[in-house]
Amino acid sequence: MTSIAVGYELGSRLATALHATTPDYHTSGAWVAVAVAGVGARMMGLDRAATRHALGIAEYHGPRSQMMRDIDFPTMVKDGSGWGAMAGASAAWLAADGFTGAPAITMEGDAAASYWADLGSRWLILEQYFKPYPVCRWAQAPIEAVLGLKRAHNLTSDMVDHIEIQTFHESVRLATNDPKTTEEAQYSTSYPCAVALVTGHVGLNEVMPAAFKNTEVARISKGLVMNEDAYCNETFPAQRHARAVLHLKDGRVLKSGITSPRWTAEAPPTEAELRAKFHDLAAPLVGADHAQAIEGATGALLSGGTVPEFGDLVCQAGKS
Repeated sequence: MTSIAVGYELGSRLATALHATTPDYHTSGAWVAVAVAGVGARMMGLDRAATRHALGIAEYHGPRSQMMRDIDFPTMVKDGSGWGAMAGASAAWLAADGFTGAPAITMEGDAAASYWADLGSRWLILEQYFKPYPVCRWAQAPIEAVLGLKRAHNLTSDMVDHIEIQTFHESVRLATNDPKTTEEAQYSTSYPCAVALVTGHVGLNEVMPAAFKNTEVARISKGLVMNEDAYCNETFPAQRHARAVLHLKDGRVLKSGITSPRWTAEAPPTEAELRAKFHDLAAPLVGADHAQAIEGATGALLSGGTVPEFGDLVCQAGKS
């Protein structure tokens, strides 16, 4: 559990340092590589010098993939996290075997110093968010805005001519409105907003290809209009705001006002909500009984359960 906390803390600080010191918007794989190397070095018991080499190797070998390329063309490369993790794990093993690396500039460079100054007194793992919907974080506020209007006015999708979303530039770039793959559905603003309006729910099944045949969702998604909003641009990336405007067939126009994503660090989900999300995602893949066993093993970690027991259950799930 300590290693998980170390990974989140390293990753969060590496991310902010990288974004502040480079012109491109990089994927999470860029900092995941270094964070994984740090976790690996700790778990392998590497000394200070070898750990420093592991971090440097990981940063040097890790992906510096550009996020907006995958936003414009959603594919399986996603955020580069998989290859980042591979680079990080490899770096730890290489350092353990005597391989050397250049110091990680996102940790040791002068421009990054301020992002590490409060290490040990401020814990960024406590400032993380959870996503209620299995799509890009940038689409969470638009979904919330649409759902809010749907509930407040007791709307059904057949009452709506089209949706207008006003948000920040990066979210507008999530422009896939007719997804053919789950990646395209996950990296879209229009599609999950349409699903939210039509079904009132955006879950795992809704971002799988079988759901793409819904003609009403397709109508709403293809008709959705996205516009940049000056306030949303100004507050990004610290905040991910959006407004939804529903243009009804009877001529009415309903506006949401500025909306934020749910489940932020300031207003986190309840334990019951997190458990429900886990079962919604896990049960279709591993079965309800196995999902229940994993949940039980997670809770047992606080009362005598062991990490190997928990890990065995998770690995068994991956083979099912």
